[in-house]
Amino acid sequence: MTNEEFSIYFKNKTKSFAVAVIKYLEQLRDSATLRVIRYQLIKAATSTAANYRAACRARSVAEFHSKISISLEEADESLFWLEMIEDTGLDTLKNSPLKNLMKEATEIVSVLAKARKNTKK
Repeated sequence: MTNEEFSIYFKNKTKSFAVAVIKYLEQLRDSATLRVIRYQLIKAATSTAANYRAACRARSVAEFHSKISISLEEADESLFWLEMIEDTGLDTLKNSPLKNLMKEATEIVSVLAKARKNTKK
């Protein structure tokens, strides 16, 4: 897979993750606690995709490194909020996609961390 092909693949992967998170959160019952988590998680998941997309349009290595770093932070924050949903028992769905979303977030964090490590500042 070329770098360009991977870039397209990963743009789609991060966007699909954000969409899946939104659809998942729409299924959960409403509560004051969940409203806060929902807001934070949607911001983090969509920001992961948006900042990766911006990284792909970077005009310099430094700009790429900066945007990848932001995308990584947001992906890790997404994972944090998913873990909070699990740890607090807010997910009461039968056949919940929570574990799959956590796995996907972990994979995205791993790829972004490697990209950041391999990029010179």
